[in-house]
Amino acid sequence: MYERKQENFLAERYRRCLLSSRGRCGAAQRLVRVDWLLAKIYIPHLMSTSRAALLAVASLIAMSGCASLQVRLGMKADLAKIPVASIEVIQAKGPGIAPGQKSSLVVTVTQPDGKVLQTEGAGHGKVMWRDLTVAATVVTVNQKGVVTLPHDPRKSEGKLPHITVTVPSHPDVHAELDIPLRYDYAFVSNFSGTSGSSGFPGIDGTDGASGMPGSLDPNNPSPGGDGSDGGNGTDGGDGGPGGDAPPVQIQLALRAGSHPLLQVGVFAASHQRYYLVDPQGGSLTVKADGGPGGSGGKGGRAGRGGSGGSGSPNGSSGRDGMSGHDGMDGSPGRGGSITVTYDPQAKPYLTVIHLSNRGGPTPVFEEQPVAPLW
Repeated sequence: MYERKQENFLAERYRRCLLSSRGRCGAAQRLVRVDWLLAKIYIPHLMSTSRAALLAVASLIAMSGCASLQVRLGMKADLAKIPVASIEVIQAKGPGIAPGQKSSLVVTVTQPDGKVLQTEGAGHGKVMWRDLTVAATVVTVNQKGVVTLPHDPRKSEGKLPHITVTVPSHPDVHAELDIPLRYDYAFVSNFSGTSGSSGFPGIDGTDGASGMPGSLDPNNPSPGGDGSDGGNGTDGGDGGPGGDAPPVQIQLALRAGSHPLLQVGVFAASHQRYYLVDPQGGSLTVKADGGPGGSGGKGGRAGRGGSGGSGSPNGSSGRDGMSGHDGMDGSPGRGGSITVTYDPQAKPYLTVIHLSNRGGPTPVFEEQPVAPLW
């Protein structure tokens, strides 16, 4: 019993501290000093009696977002208070990035004694990104170490994205990383119509009222009242029609060389999108499907008939109402026409272009000279 009380006390103190720390981490640090002492004393013993409660407390601390509190509890590391011998930066899922894609960075911090720490996020470590400074060219890097390359390949072709990571608290330590550009990616350009709106659900019928009770006295019997009928549910509304896809024009040119690449321009509805595709592993799917029709609304539920009142004899129960009919699904939109104009040199690589215009006419392919798109 004593152990249980101490466990509940510790958990409640942490909960209150975390709730009060939202936006006020300084106050949380002061409040947690007593709790830290309690944790030192009781946690080893409580771990043998109730892991669930302590894990719940740890989860609350992790979700609180108070970095100072997490550092105090050993869940995060403060680089300003740690000796650092060197750092290294890599991409979490291997080298390279394609236009329009994202890639997470992982920084490894090595201490003079050989101990290794990694960054939070993709590195699943204790080092906080706020303790690092990241400079980048060609790409951008957010405050969580996620790299983004612009969608338009014209902005990055022929360039080499570069990352520099420094530690403000250890100005003599830094790491460099070049990120190669990749075009062997499954790109998608979607101009499909919008989905139709869903129909409104019907209104449920009201339940009937129960009959009034009669008398069961054998000397003075009276019948129970009849229950009233349940109301009918109303019909569900019909779904809205799907949107039509616009006409799409595609131009293909070959950027020749030892490793040829396809220059692709996709033009539709006043939009212009450009892609650079590596035929060896890359592809481009262009979609101009008609939008799906909206789903019909569900019919309203029938009201239940009221029960007959007890008596001599019992009253009759009311009849159940009729359920409403479900609404009709909306009709799909029409697919957009697709016209592909390709340079003769690009003909051998047409298989990397995939087209989908469900509900539209058969795509048209036209071979004629196409000048470099940029």
